[in-house]
Amino acid sequence: MVFGWGKKKQKEIPQKSDVPTPQSKEISLSDVPTTVSEIQQLRTTQTLSEIKHLRNSTQPLIDELIKIGSLLSKDNLKIDDIDKHLAIIVVRGKKQVIDVIKKDVTHLPELSSIDDVKKLNSSLNQILKKVGDVLGRQTRVIHIFAKKYASQLKDNLEVMNSNHSEIDKLIKNYDSTNLLASEINDQIKQIKSLENSKIEKVKKHSDFIERLNLLDKEISKLEKDIDQTKSSDEYKNYLDLKNKLELFNEKKLKIKNDIDSQFTKISRPLGRYEYGSSLEKDQKILLTQLVENPFDALLPKNKDNVIIILENVRKAISAGSISVKDVEKSLSYITETEEMLDEFAKNVSEFLEEQERLTNELNSSYPQNLTSLETDLSKHLSDKEDFTTKFSSIEDDLSEIKTKIPRLISEIESNLRTLSNTRYTVLSSS
Repeated sequence: MVFGWGKKKQKEIPQKSDVPTPQSKEISLSDVPTTVSEIQQLRTTQTLSEIKHLRNSTQPLIDELIKIGSLLSKDNLKIDDIDKHLAIIVVRGKKQVIDVIKKDVTHLPELSSIDDVKKLNSSLNQILKKVGDVLGRQTRVIHIFAKKYASQLKDNLEVMNSNHSEIDKLIKNYDSTNLLASEINDQIKQIKSLENSKIEKVKKHSDFIERLNLLDKEISKLEKDIDQTKSSDEYKNYLDLKNKLELFNEKKLKIKNDIDSQFTKISRPLGRYEYGSSLEKDQKILLTQLVENPFDALLPKNKDNVIIILENVRKAISAGSISVKDVEKSLSYITETEEMLDEFAKNVSEFLEEQERLTNELNSSYPQNLTSLETDLSKHLSDKEDFTTKFSSIEDDLSEIKTKIPRLISEIESNLRTLSNTRYTVLSSS
């Protein structure tokens, strides 16, 4: 600072031989909280003791400051011998210094706890700041007109500042100790939580293995029962009927091709009539079927409505409301289609009736127990997939816990070494 007491002495850098070699010690994880607590208590006691010593060596300096302030207030500094304008500046500077000492320089609090230490640090910091500021502003007044006080103030405040720096450093070290202790305790909590989780997951892991083994046995039995059922005469009969139905369904293609071939001849006028007709809803649906898939429309119950639609198309062609390239040919195709309706409807009806009969026969021939066996197998396979996914997830969790705990223990060992300068090896039960 300007007044000349703020410079700090350079700290001596300890030589390599001066640094104590850390002791080595083994400790169980369960004993770590007690050890940390003991270190904290010891550090609290040491910090209080060292700061009490610094406080007791600083208080006399405070008393001296107060004494200097008292002496300075009674000393006229021989202002009668100087220019009156300068005298005004000296008196004003002297008064500022005296006022700060009287107002801000107080006795330091007694120490019985760390809270007291922090109050002391704040109080001493306030004194040094206030006195330092005023002496910095009035440095010329003090050094020129109050020389006999300047050196004493400088030496006094330099020691006070050094003591304050030591107190501040001790508090920071103490806070750092508590922060490390808190971090170690948090790491122990994490390990305990992980160990509890591990116990729970190991049990689940075992349960899942047991459940998966049981599912494998049940799946194997179901597959065996299904194979046995499928080798029975009943199931062979079902397969024969199924094959018969598939072969029969091929007849639909021929019937459909014959119908499509015929209706393709009148598809153009039918399509145009679909867009311009004003039929009832049922007839409108039937007309759409005739255009898109006439096989579905040609049932005996629809024959009369189909004829009505075809006759309406015939009338529209004859009247010219539906344009075609060759009117006579189109009318001839409509007549030809109407004449084939009975045969088409008969073929479609017979096909659908036979298809329904074969389907019913096929469904009734399916082994009764096979459905339940296949349902059970499907459910068991789904359960196995679900359990396998959960099982893999638990294995991943256990693997992660296996990695996390040693890492946390390593961090605890590192923090303990920083805290106590002892190389601890933490022994975990897990």
